[in-house]
Amino acid sequence: MLVLATLGAPERRRLLAKRKRDAPPEPEPAPVATGRATIIDVGEPLASEAQARRWLASAGERELDADLAVLNRALHAFRLVTADPYLHPVGRRHALVARVGFGAGEQVADGLWADARELRADPRRQPRAKVLQPQARLAAVLTGRERALACEELALRARVDLDADRGREASLQVLVALDAAVAELQADPTAEQLAPRLAELRDQREAVAAAAQTALAGPLSNGELDAVAHVLSRIEAALRARSVANA
Repeated sequence: MLVLATLGAPERRRLLAKRKRDAPPEPEPAPVATGRATIIDVGEPLASEAQARRWLASAGERELDADLAVLNRALHAFRLVTADPYLHPVGRRHALVARVGFGAGEQVADGLWADARELRADPRRQPRAKVLQPQARLAAVLTGRERALACEELALRARVDLDADRGREASLQVLVALDAAVAELQADPTAEQLAPRLAELRDQREAVAAAAQTALAGPLSNGELDAVAHVLSRIEAALRARSVANA
């Protein structure tokens, strides 16, 4: 069960009552609302408080990852039904606070607990796409010294779909990302350094094209999903190698 709540939202009637006025030169930060998502596992209720405390003692990031998957499935469905292309999934680092706990049904639905503990993000966990000196590369892209590639964005979209178990969407994205990567990397100044990786990518097209063709009709087999995941990982590896070569 997923329960969503908005916290700290300003009252609408007060907003409407305010008259228009010029903004001061140095305005105070505007208060913003925050959201709370509570994922309640109703499949296997804990039989006793002692069992609940044993579960809490061992619960951690694995449970949080599973809960984020539930939230992101709901966000993805909402994105589709509202046709809102700007609604995006959330990751571990987007959470201001993350807690695991237990309590009675109505209690946890209101964000309350019988007992809970806060999960601290491990600073050693790095985003998948992080490469050497990302600030330097950001400056290079923003100033035009380095060209951002279309296949980079396509690969990111494919990674989101694959991590969310949307195999059909992922296979179609990976096929386009692969074709774009081959075309863009062979025209890139680093092409000579990336020659072995380009040859590897060209060899992968048949497998991912077959998976994408299957995706047009229905779900993929485990073997096809593995092939899609492998090809995406090789695209990501080639893009990391390009970033290193440009550093």
